[in-house]
Amino acid sequence: MAAGNLSRRHFLQTGAVAAMACAAGTSASMGQAKTSPRFKKAVKYHMVTDKSLSIAEKFSLLKGIGYDGVEIRTADKDSAKVKELLQARDKTELPIHGIINSNNPDIKTAIDLSKTLGGTSVLVVAGRVSKEVSYDDNYKEWSNRIKENAPHAEKQGIQLLVENVWNNFLLSPLEMAQFIDEINSPAVGVYFDVGNVVRFGYPEQWIRILGKRIGKLDIKEYSRKLQKDEGLWKGFNVEIGDGDSDYPAVVDALEEIGYSGWATAEVKGGDKARLTEIADRMDKVLELK
Repeated sequence: MAAGNLSRRHFLQTGAVAAMACAAGTSASMGQAKTSPRFKKAVKYHMVTDKSLSIAEKFSLLKGIGYDGVEIRTADKDSAKVKELLQARDKTELPIHGIINSNNPDIKTAIDLSKTLGGTSVLVVAGRVSKEVSYDDNYKEWSNRIKENAPHAEKQGIQLLVENVWNNFLLSPLEMAQFIDEINSPAVGVYFDVGNVVRFGYPEQWIRILGKRIGKLDIKEYSRKLQKDEGLWKGFNVEIGDGDSDYPAVVDALEEIGYSGWATAEVKGGDKARLTEIADRMDKVLELK
């Protein structure tokens, strides 16, 4: 579907997504001046690599650095770990904003885990296309899988957000938009990864086309020079703000679509000094300070 030819159904759908995002704290405040978007800065929990720290101490560390929240993997679902996570969340008042489920087909468990931990989303990777798995088969399989789980997500107040990753699938923003629209659920949207697009596109263009479908953001970088000189995956070996993501243009595009909400770093983690550096870099590129 062309970006400028939205049907009434899609208008209502995207309005519902925006309303859901508002309830989750991801919409702009009414009457807020149109300057830079208000982002909630987060990291992935597994980026805190100091094994000597307890879960509560890790949460306290992130809170002290200035992060607004954290995102957890589905792997952290055993009852003892969940209990500790809830205690750490409540003690530090650092929200767990969502669950990373990747391409795990058990989406229902991830929805329930996100609900239990007070999250608002489940990050979904829609399979992978390969020589053995055809593009059209993967499209049908994951469209159906997300459709099947969407009613439960709606009931639980959880967003299912499909991430743009290097899985040889949904290779353009127009196709990503079509994939989301065909599922036709107010609970289904996009988890937009800024750095993942740079290899073959321009993040600000994706943002404008995807618009209100974007529910949350992953923040990282990519260098086309490193890709050319050292290899495809080496392009990620660059710090936030030092690659080819045009973050001023990204922030402008996010402002245009009215996005304000969670922006989660997805880079190499480390100790307090490293996590502080990541926070500082996010502040700079997202114009938070």
